[in-house]
Amino acid sequence: MLRIAICDDEQEAVDAHRQAVEGALGSCRAVGEIVTYTRSDNLFCDIVEDGFHFDLILLDIEMPGRTGMELAKAFRPVLPHVKIIFITSHVEYAIDAYELSIFRYVPKHDEGGRLLSALTDAICLLMLEDGKVYTIRTSSRLEKIPYREIYFIERDGKNASITWENGISKVRGSLQQIYEELASEEFIFIDRGCIVNLIHVMQVKNGMVFLGNGASLPVSRSHLQGVKEQINTYWGMHI
Repeated sequence: MLRIAICDDEQEAVDAHRQAVEGALGSCRAVGEIVTYTRSDNLFCDIVEDGFHFDLILLDIEMPGRTGMELAKAFRPVLPHVKIIFITSHVEYAIDAYELSIFRYVPKHDEGGRLLSALTDAICLLMLEDGKVYTIRTSSRLEKIPYREIYFIERDGKNASITWENGISKVRGSLQQIYEELASEEFIFIDRGCIVNLIHVMQVKNGMVFLGNGASLPVSRSHLQGVKEQINTYWGMHI
């Protein structure tokens, strides 16, 4: 079951967004628990202080107390895989939202079908990610690594190193071979020797990719434009 939070300081907006979430769950044939908030501080306390887990959070940016932007920054360390959808009337926030790796940005003046589309995409993606693992088999071990826990994969001589939430795992094979085995749009080459998981990309700046675990990786000049385009496409950043 997916856990979904909605936070907006206007009750009317909360009710409308809840209806949209219920519609998206129905479209994806998914089951979800929806928790609503009209005070951003309450959502902050539930997640950061009390350890509540959510898979998807729908946030208004302009709220009294903690803003949606401040909440998103606070949630990333404790909910690294959460999908966040921002709703705001100020388009200038879009650049900051991009750097926070926000799943989708929906302008208030143009919600309509765009909100339902954003919610449907997020829920369907969460369902696809659930249970996907990369399996390492050798004569002495069997190791399964969830896709969503992989940060990046680097060439290591004739082999590869997978950096993920539990450390580093070595695997025999070329990066191209591993990329083909993953067969998922979440993983892209940022140069010939490195694959990153788009789920964890927080920012692309000055020829570097910054990930949610604090890692910074260089992007080759030949890959830079393509990396930016793939990130934009993946996260659906439509302003």
